[in-house]
Amino acid sequence: MSALRRKLGDEYQVVSTSASGGGLPPPRAAPRGKRQRFVDKNGRCNVQHGNLGGETSRYLSDLFTTLVDLKWRWNLFIFILTYTVAWLFMASMWWVIAYMRGDLNKAHDDSYTPCVANVYNFPSAFLFFIETEATIGYGYRYITDKCPEGIILFLFQSILGSIVDAFLIGCMFIKMSQPKKRAETLMFSEHAAISMRDGKLTLMFRVGNLRNSHMVSAQIRCKLLKSRQTPEGEFLPLDQLELDVGFSTGADQLFLVSPLTICHVIDAKSPFYDLSQRSMQTEQFEIVVILEGIVETTGMTCQARTSYTEDEVLWGHRFFPVISLEEGFFKVDYSQFHATFEVPTPPYSVKEQEEMLLMSSPLIAPAVSNSKERNNSVECLDGLDEVGTKLPSKLQKITGREDFPKKLLRMSSTTSEKAYSLGDLPMKLQRISSVPGNSEEKLVSKTTKMMSDPISQSVADLPPKLQKLSGGGRMEGNLPPKLRKMNSDRFT
Repeated sequence: MSALRRKLGDEYQVVSTSASGGGLPPPRAAPRGKRQRFVDKNGRCNVQHGNLGGETSRYLSDLFTTLVDLKWRWNLFIFILTYTVAWLFMASMWWVIAYMRGDLNKAHDDSYTPCVANVYNFPSAFLFFIETEATIGYGYRYITDKCPEGIILFLFQSILGSIVDAFLIGCMFIKMSQPKKRAETLMFSEHAAISMRDGKLTLMFRVGNLRNSHMVSAQIRCKLLKSRQTPEGEFLPLDQLELDVGFSTGADQLFLVSPLTICHVIDAKSPFYDLSQRSMQTEQFEIVVILEGIVETTGMTCQARTSYTEDEVLWGHRFFPVISLEEGFFKVDYSQFHATFEVPTPPYSVKEQEEMLLMSSPLIAPAVSNSKERNNSVECLDGLDEVGTKLPSKLQKITGREDFPKKLLRMSSTTSEKAYSLGDLPMKLQRISSVPGNSEEKLVSKTTKMMSDPISQSVADLPPKLQKLSGGGRMEGNLPPKLRKMNSDRFT
């Protein structure tokens, strides 16, 4: 046995594994102190990348994005440092040219033409560079035509200055115009709530926009972060599952003018299918909410994030309404934005509710009784088939309905077979079934009565040959002795 220590934030857990790695219970994190979040309430992700090794060179390959992602204090430091170094370097180049030509010693000689007029020390060379770079142009210091190296250095200074300005000023502009500050005016409720809505258990939270400018093409997504272990024994510390907040119906596309309540219906496809009020006390999960949209004023994509841990999900709560109708407009009261109130909610999970509904359903007992009745009907049919085989072939041909008792019993055995074809019934029974108000029980009782004494039917319904044999009365008295004996054996 070997002990493997896994770290998830500042939570540790020890999982004992065997060599085969099978039959392990799902590992459980043991929290120490404050609950560690993957995403803070303000949207910041608590992830730090370490042990990159030689991969740090990738940051230098995308230097512009690296500078934009830095914090403001480092951006200002790099901005000031870059300009200071560039200015000092270029001023030193002008001073070196003046020193090599001997202009520093002959600066006050009116008969001598220097490379740069009135440059006789380093401060004067620095001032000349600033005047040239900033295009101030006081006119006191200028380049003469007797200095070709000065002309070349001036061209190099102009090109280098343009590159530095474009890089640093562009970096500062992009950082200042980032839509991260716009995300601070997008609000999320402090808690999420679980209660009944439209007859279904629903997870709900609220989003709002504090500005009058709209978020174009606003879309919301939800992720469930939860540790789990696969059947193969692999431990997934931050497994991400999608929570459907209306993707199939288009409800995830928001018209975020007023605060909206986002709903996730808990059903068989939801990761919260077996979540109950009691199990929430032992579960550990985090719901990450991501709201994306285009800022109407700048056209840049903005993303706002937040998260809800298991202790921030309120079971049996609902949000207070915040919209009221005033004179000519709708007013949003943000003082009630985070407020909730309790509502009657079953403490059971959706899975438990479906199981209880299935156990208490009255359809199970009728199904059992119907099966018993069907078995009895089959036994009766088998008995009647045996009786039918005992009748003379001549009588079977005269009646022409050898399968009539079997079909009639099938109709009376269960209510699900009441739509059997009436063409198989005698005309008299069809008339009875076609009269309105005759219920199925009356039809079954009449049919049973007719089946219990089939030979006592009306003489008018028999063929003419049998009517002559009956003499207008019952058939038993006029039948031959052999047939009468068979009849007596049939009903004894």
